[in-house]
Amino acid sequence: MEKVANSSHRRRLVLWVVIELSLFLCVFSAGIQPRKLQVDNDSGTHVRLQINDGLVVINNGLVEVTIQNPSGYLMGIKYKEMSNVLEWRNHNNNKGYWDIVWDEDAYDKLETEHVEVITQTADLVELSFTKNWNSTIHGKTIPLNIQKRFIVRRGVPGLYMYSIFERKEDFPDANMYQIRIAFKLKEDKFRFMAVSDKIQRIMPRSEDRNEHRSQTLAFKEAVLLTNPSNPSLRGEVDDKYQYSAENKDNKLHGWISDDDAVGFWIITPSDEFRTGGPHKQDLTSHVGPTALSMFVSTHYTGTEINTLYKQGERWKKVFGPVLIYLNSAPSNNDHRTILWNDAKRQLSEEIESWPYNFTRSEDFPHSEQRGQVNGQLLVRDRYMVKELLQAKSAFVGLAAPGAAGSWQTEGKGYQFWTQTDNIGHFSIKNVRPGEYNLYAWVHGFIGNYKLSLNITIQPAGHKIELGTLIYDPPRNGPTLWEIGVPDRTAAEFFIPEPYEQFMNSITKDDTDKFRQYGLWERYSDFYPEGDLVYTVGTSNYSRDWFFAHVPRKAGNNTYRPTTWQIKYNLQEVNEKRTYTLQLALAAASFAEVQVEFNNPNARRPYFTTKRIGYDNVVARHGIHGLYRLYSINVPGYRFRRGENTIYLTQTRSLNSFDAVMYDYIRLEGPNSLVN
Repeated sequence: MEKVANSSHRRRLVLWVVIELSLFLCVFSAGIQPRKLQVDNDSGTHVRLQINDGLVVINNGLVEVTIQNPSGYLMGIKYKEMSNVLEWRNHNNNKGYWDIVWDEDAYDKLETEHVEVITQTADLVELSFTKNWNSTIHGKTIPLNIQKRFIVRRGVPGLYMYSIFERKEDFPDANMYQIRIAFKLKEDKFRFMAVSDKIQRIMPRSEDRNEHRSQTLAFKEAVLLTNPSNPSLRGEVDDKYQYSAENKDNKLHGWISDDDAVGFWIITPSDEFRTGGPHKQDLTSHVGPTALSMFVSTHYTGTEINTLYKQGERWKKVFGPVLIYLNSAPSNNDHRTILWNDAKRQLSEEIESWPYNFTRSEDFPHSEQRGQVNGQLLVRDRYMVKELLQAKSAFVGLAAPGAAGSWQTEGKGYQFWTQTDNIGHFSIKNVRPGEYNLYAWVHGFIGNYKLSLNITIQPAGHKIELGTLIYDPPRNGPTLWEIGVPDRTAAEFFIPEPYEQFMNSITKDDTDKFRQYGLWERYSDFYPEGDLVYTVGTSNYSRDWFFAHVPRKAGNNTYRPTTWQIKYNLQEVNEKRTYTLQLALAAASFAEVQVEFNNPNARRPYFTTKRIGYDNVVARHGIHGLYRLYSINVPGYRFRRGENTIYLTQTRSLNSFDAVMYDYIRLEGPNSLVN
């Protein structure tokens, strides 16, 4: 009996060795180990495809892409002399992958079960890795049908990636809070990160964030580098949210390997598949080195963005394509600039080529199947001038039907945005077939515009001419005074210098100072006892209005609510007429603003926003989140001839991040226009 057991044990041991050796050989065949591979670097080389039981390899002579079969995990990208630009030490599911955060922080890396060749020619290979949801394992995987697509083209040093996700009517309810593609790059190579022309820097290594080399600050994402591997970074703060960007600007970011003068870039030529509109902010790249293509998230909006998919609701959406682009330059002192400028050139080419005509999914319509909407937007504000005003550089867009401004929290459909020219003309091009509302907002004016009719784009490539549209922004009377600029951000207000011990060299020439860590704490330095008092006609909002209405430190890690005062004079008061306070907020995080007029000791506030906001903008180094507008009507008897005071109390103070950011405040007198 013992001999039989030993024999069985030996067979299991041999089988284990065979399996381990097979996995080892698969990894090596993926181009992940340093090896010499004869590759024709001529950009005219045909695209070649190899598929076996464990791997799929696509080679166009410029890049060799290795994907695990059938999981769809991106295992390797060979470029130039780099056998793999991805971190070879990571598990195969932790190099290049899609993932979704769904119900109650469940996490799914969307491992697939089948691979299908969609197109295979000398010029292009397109593959689809698929998995259909199985109701028998309900609760274990996200209720979603999955297609992950890869395209390699002749002459392009990189690969295109997109996904097609679908829910059938009988799928159970699910929240999908975050959808993205993540890339973990080779850590001993990629040290320099570039997010924009001005946000570029040498980055810490992932090991620099551990407890032996750093100190965790007020939240886990932010650490103070105390003993980094690169001594020049000692004393800096690292936090992934410091590198966030708005959708409209988040078109190119990536990393550079200085040793090889090689760049790895994520190029996003269109925002149509992103959620929350052009001003929705999201992550880009961060320590890892990690590069992200973010499609859906609750960052800077909180759960107010719609991520709930209910049973009975059919849904299908294409995310992407995005281009993973690699480039190289001569190894000299200027290679970073060369690589960045070349990546911007490639971005321009991709934008010009959008929508791509080489994809082979019927769910991604080409240009001849899309429509266009043209028009002109004018503004009518008779308290400024009698003539119509041209809506210069206004944002105009198409999104799912809803209330005015609902595009901010629209998290499921497609959105198409543009900006008007100097006289308000706009052209929204390459719109997918579907039903939309047209929305807009105009710099310098409060509120949201919505055209009061639905727009249907037919799959025939036709144009819709809307003619002249007129926006009447919220207005009940003449301006008595105003604070700020109606631009949906708090950028024009006072942003203090950061603490010296919490600096980050990310900003140049005081650009985007709000990205620095710890600025919220500086309010208590400027107002250690009393709160902010702003005097209309004397104070300057860029100097005297703090950028965020935060609690004040009270000692022992406690905070207390703060009340800001606006003092102003009225030469006349009509007690029988109605005044209006226009209160526009740029952000709100677990906050409540109570408003009182000339009576700070009232038992109940005249107005309250109630508890609002989940955007967490203060902690995430943003300058705006979701835009909110409150038009507060006030009877004239609440005012006095002479000096008046408005009290703004932010009542929540559980922590230092319970806060609002103001966009713009205006007091309007009674209506004086004769109809």
